This record gives sequence, C-alpha cells and structure tokens, in this order.
Amino acid sequence: MGSDAMFIRLVAFAALVAIAAGQLSAQGRPEGPQPRDTAAAPWDFTGSWAPIGTEDVQNDSLPVDYLGLALTEEGRARALSYDESQKSMIDRQCQGWGAAYAVLGPFGLVASQQIDPATKRVVAYTIDSWEDWNGLTIWMDGRPHPSVYALHTQEGFTTGKWDGNGLAAHTTHMKDGFIRKTGVPLSDEATLDWRFIRHGDVMTVLLVAKDPNYLVEPEIISKSFRLSQRPLDYRTPCVPGFEGREPGDGVPHFAPGKNPFTDEFMQFYSLPREAVLGYPETLYPEYRKKIKATYVPPPPCTESCGQSGNFVRRRER
Repeated sequence: MGSDAMFIRLVAFAALVAIAAGQLSAQGRPEGPQPRDTAAAPWDFTGSWAPIGTEDVQNDSLPVDYLGLALTEEGRARALSYDESQKSMIDRQCQGWGAAYAVLGPFGLVASQQIDPATKRVVAYTIDSWEDWNGLTIWMDGRPHPSVYALHTQEGFTTGKWDGNGLAAHTTHMKDGFIRKTGVPLSDEATLDWRFIRHGDVMTVLLVAKDPNYLVEPEIISKSFRLSQRPLDYRTPCVPGFEGREPGDGVPHFAPGKNPFTDEFMQFYSLPREAVLGYPETLYPEYRKKIKATYVPPPPCTESCGQSGNFVRRRER
C-alpha cells in the first residue's frame, strides 16, 4: 500500500474515533437545560434582606378583608368559614405557612446558595425558614418539575433562572394553603411565579399567584427588602403549647352565613360589600364610576392612623 493511501486511512480512522468520543460524551450529559455558570448572575442574591418597615402587604388588620382579590364563589365561601382560632390548636401551631408567606409574613429573607463542588456552578438558592414558615429552595440546575401526582408540601417545588436583570422562579406542588393570613385559600393546584429584582441595596419581590379553584384572576403582590449589614437569624424553633384548645377539640370555623366579622371592614370604610368580599368586577376602574354617586367616605382619621389600634378606637365610639 502506498504512503498516500495509508495517510488517508489514518485520517479517516482518527475522524471516526473523534465522532465516537463525541457521541459518548453527549450520552454522559443529562438531558434538558444545563446548569448556568455563576458568572451569568447579574447580581448577588445571597445575604440578609430585611423587610422595609413602611410596607404592609399582609391585609390582616381585620378578619374579613378580601379587598383587591378576585375570588371564585368557592374561594369566598371557604375564606368566610375560616376562624383564626384554628392556629391555637396544638396540632396546627407549628404547621407552617405556605410558600407565598415569603412576602406575606413579617420577616426578612436570608438567602444562601448551594454550589456544585465539581463545576463550581449554582445548583440552588435557599431562603432560610422561619419559626412558622418552611423556607424556599429555588433549583437553578435545569431540573424539571415532578409529576402532578408527586408529593405536595408546604414549601412546594420551585425552579428558577436568571432572566435579564431579574431572578425568575416558578413554584408548584404546594399543599392547600393561604394567599392571605385571614384565611383566603390557595388550593393544591395553585402556582406561584416570582421575580426578584435588585436596585442598589433594595430587592423587590413580585409574586403572581394563580389558582383555578379559588381565584378568578391572578393575585399580584409585591414587597421590598433592604440589604442588611447585620446578618439576620430567624431559626427560633416552633414550640407548641396550650393556647386555649385541648387536643381532640373540634376545628374552629364559621358555618355559611354565620361569620360575625363579614360587615366589619365594610362599615369602617363605608365600602360596598362586594368590594370587601372580593368580587372580580371591583378590581377595575369602571367600578369606581359605578359607586361614585353612592359612596360616602369615612371621616378623616385623627389618631393612630394606619395602625390596627385605630380600628379598636373607632369600634368604641
């Protein structure tokens, strides 16, 4: 065989080896999106983020306040059946709130990251738990959400990715929970979409909750946090104790049409009942025109304005 023919065969053999090696390498990689490099993060999500005291998104000053919500009939009925005394039951004191409580609760966010020691890439961000909240893990490695029949937890299952200047995340697989502390429910089919955006030392969290069972339209909540120079620590364990209800007592609740607080918020602010109870049409500007001729605003506040104590003083008059 001539030298030219031998050279051509060697080149062809080397090409086949290279192709085979590439196929084996591809077979060794997991399917789906690959983990993103930490350098792709436009800003550092980790650290202690303290809540800004001038914001209040809890809507828990009065037992029945569904203003700004678009509830289904079933969602409204279940919310009106809720009695806050349920949290005094021994078996419910440490039950924990759902994932949405990250912005509904009073505490800050303490975020850390899990790094793959081999690739040095971020596998997940973790927001530490509180005494009555189970925390949140945001998986950043491209793993898919589990089957619809997989285990549902208070925390749910959350995946995330950097999108432009924000961290976008999506939560599924949550147990039945609440979108407000006053008992407005979220079903186990609800989903949460998050957007974490930073401006200087302020991080704004935008939450969009969707629920085919209890919400006619998505509920949108935003809350801002400020980077804290002092590390925050909320790891105080929840210790149940006697709060007025013995083990085995029935679950406190209100029968249909029997909630004594239904008209309280309405009377304080002269609001129509359908607005207080979360009827969808009340969310739109056209509704203001509809009630303009009949709406009578309450008298100006003179003391403790913006505080729940003001409600007590009004009640005593």
